[in-house]
Amino acid sequence: MVNLQGKVAYITGGSKGIGYGVAQSLLKAGMRVAISGRSLKSVEAAARKLGNNKNVLAIESDVTKHKDEENAIKTILDTWGTLDVVLANAGVGIFAPIDEMSDEQWHMLIDTNLNGVFHTLKASLDALKKSKGYYITLASLAGTNFFATGAGYNASKYGVVGFTQAAMLDLRKYDIKVSTIMPGSVATHFNNNEPSEKDAWKIQPEDIGELVLDLLKMHPRTLPSKIEVRPSRPDKK
Repeated sequence: MVNLQGKVAYITGGSKGIGYGVAQSLLKAGMRVAISGRSLKSVEAAARKLGNNKNVLAIESDVTKHKDEENAIKTILDTWGTLDVVLANAGVGIFAPIDEMSDEQWHMLIDTNLNGVFHTLKASLDALKKSKGYYITLASLAGTNFFATGAGYNASKYGVVGFTQAAMLDLRKYDIKVSTIMPGSVATHFNNNEPSEKDAWKIQPEDIGELVLDLLKMHPRTLPSKIEVRPSRPDKK
């Protein structure tokens, strides 16, 4: 997929943070990009910031609902006729000791972070088979490193890593590439953070965008299937 001009990408959770940063990078590379989120108002506002032209498509979709993702893929195919790249980026962060975590919080984490990547892949699979495309999940270093208050989040991200790696083995026979990106600290609104100068030491969303471009431009014979990425120098407290 060295020539990205005119290729079509779908990014879940694309209205801000990493998803928005990746959308910016892909558009600059000449791709057409659909972004989705649970709030159509937020997604449309992000699309306007991205340019709101014929190369940007705003879609309302809740990844916890398989039908929403099916409808999102249908909208993309009806608009552009193909789908080449999918970034399953939508996610939530809830952190609490296991004895304080509610049933609702647990299911929100698993339904969004883990079930969501399944729904997105299943909905896009036929299109990716036709295009011999690329499916990328946004996991986390929390998918290999556990920590106190992280039982629910760790479980979801460990699941994303395992799911993606197994899917990679299932789908490469169709010439579909599958990778998972596992970032450490990123300067986003995640966990109610408001990005500012205090986050300058962190990975920036556009850095993940460049990483995604690197993956897409990789020679077809080579697949970086699991990528850990972290700030080069941690914050000095």
